[in-house]
Amino acid sequence: MPSSTMPPPTPTSLYGGAAGRRVTVRDLAAAKERHEKWPMLTAYDAMTARVFDEAGVPVLLVGDSAAMVVYGYDSTIPVTVDDLLPLTAGVVRGSSRALVVADLPFGSYQASPAQALESAARFLKEAGAHAVKLEGGHRVLPQVEALVSAGVPVMGHLGLTPQSVNVFGGYRVQGRGESGEELMKDAKDLERAGAFALVLECVPAELAERVTTSLSIPTIGIGAGPATDAQVLVWQDLMGLTPHPARFVKRYGDLGADLDRAARAFAADVVSGAFPAQEHTYR
Repeated sequence: MPSSTMPPPTPTSLYGGAAGRRVTVRDLAAAKERHEKWPMLTAYDAMTARVFDEAGVPVLLVGDSAAMVVYGYDSTIPVTVDDLLPLTAGVVRGSSRALVVADLPFGSYQASPAQALESAARFLKEAGAHAVKLEGGHRVLPQVEALVSAGVPVMGHLGLTPQSVNVFGGYRVQGRGESGEELMKDAKDLERAGAFALVLECVPAELAERVTTSLSIPTIGIGAGPATDAQVLVWQDLMGLTPHPARFVKRYGDLGADLDRAARAFAADVVSGAFPAQEHTYR
């Protein structure tokens, strides 16, 4: 598409106000005060990070969802710190203004605050991440406090926490009935512990709205209704690469079909001898 017909960058003063520098956690806090919504996308490599960064997405998450969409596992549990470090480094190098958040994978922070700090330090020092995300409520409060005290910005994650899928018995909506009050308490405790933002995944919309209005830090919804301060999706879901996306996913493209057509056309040209043609050949 010619540049003259390209849509403008995402119309958010959060991003525009950070022109020439990285978005910071203070920018996100200010957006909450302005009641300004913003998008977050996953990214796992430099090229897609550059595209999303230039499109105006202010926060990029190097999610442990890489376990499925990059490494081919059937859950997030097998992925390791060593698996995610090079992906995070690529996203940092490929972006120039987005805040890059790295997921702490299963087994890298649950044992102790010291373990959490060791893992988070690797993401900041070796990969250049600007913040980390971890899952859970009251059980991880000591970890959150230790990280924040050490200068590591922490994003929390409540509701359907995929690293606990075996405990939940599958990917189910969380926070209905009395468990909603427990989630609310966990959210407030995470804010007090110093978390700068909170992901709410697969929770009833009414509960997500209550949490959002009760906190001074921004909430980021994924399957949590429209009232959260931000929304996040896995980019492969967004672009139609996932064959059976969750109910909360809206597809904004059909990259899977485009890749299939291109691969078939390339293969056919090679078999027929149409590629490479003269214009693709050096003399």
